[in-house]
Amino acid sequence: MKKLMVLPGDGIGPEIVTETIKILDYMNSGYELGISYEYGDIGGIAIDKYGIPLKDDVIEKCKNSCAVLLGAVGGPKWDTTVPGMPRPEDALLRIRKELGLFANLRPVKIFKTLMASSTLKEEVLEGVDILVIRELTGGIYFGEKNRLSDSKGEYAFDTEKYYKYEIERIARVGFKAALLRGKKITSVDKANVLESSRFWRETVINIHKEFKEVELNHMYVDNTSMQLIRNPRQFDVIVTSNMFGDILSDETAMISGSIGLLPSASLREDSFGMYEPIHGSAPDISGQGKANPIAQILSLALLFRYSLNLSAKADLIEKAVNTVLEKGFRTADIYFGETSLVSTAEMGALILKEIKELK
Repeated sequence: MKKLMVLPGDGIGPEIVTETIKILDYMNSGYELGISYEYGDIGGIAIDKYGIPLKDDVIEKCKNSCAVLLGAVGGPKWDTTVPGMPRPEDALLRIRKELGLFANLRPVKIFKTLMASSTLKEEVLEGVDILVIRELTGGIYFGEKNRLSDSKGEYAFDTEKYYKYEIERIARVGFKAALLRGKKITSVDKANVLESSRFWRETVINIHKEFKEVELNHMYVDNTSMQLIRNPRQFDVIVTSNMFGDILSDETAMISGSIGLLPSASLREDSFGMYEPIHGSAPDISGQGKANPIAQILSLALLFRYSLNLSAKADLIEKAVNTVLEKGFRTADIYFGETSLVSTAEMGALILKEIKELK
């Protein structure tokens, strides 16, 4: 029996997870996959219930599963600038660290039927297929931070810190991914200013010796942000640090036309992973049936592919999503008046219907 941990979280998280679980249930029974799952609380809902964003027993259940399916966390209700007060996002940092999820993979592939929803011209978008690989458990988000004061007044600091082994292992993930794609990788840093970036670049160059058949390019993060808009086709695999990857992956998401379309996988060295849409909890549309469940459903496809070794089933889900979009069905975030507007539940049902017909 393969056991999954399901963490719906906050905002639209429970809605989009519900539609995804319907697909999981059908495929589990229809194909006799032998999958079980258990629910847990994370983020703001856990703060409301227990005073903390992630309980120890939930972490332990995640450790004893083969994968985690995550919805979304956070919202204005729990925003605070008071030092020491719990925030929903603290749960994400903790779960990534304790589960050893150091590699975040965010594929960005353009749906031809949705090119018009992007702010970029179709001739710029044609053929875009990018994999952003972000280091997830090191860097400035986990470095020393504090608020202090001296003779000049109050100040705050956050520290960007990377160990060599952290850079080496994420670089290897990037090079291995490039071998299976276009054999081209761009390492993004800020080596003209930051010592941590100079160390990053030196380490990536050294790891490149193990993957000589892959073309390695280096690019500063500010130039990368411009090039992603000017000519995104030039990129195949992008590998970068935690903070730079956080920013650039959201930019690549908007190239596709909607952040509601793109899944992500957070992996460690073995087959274990945590799978989630890259968008946030969108509390402004929570409970209104407007949320796009596609990124969550495609996250399940990644879970099948990477953690359960069920690539054919992942292909089936992805094909069903594409078919529904080709037939003109849209949720509000990708609706422009010339197609059929559907709710969260309707989009989930349409995708499930296609899966059944494609089986």
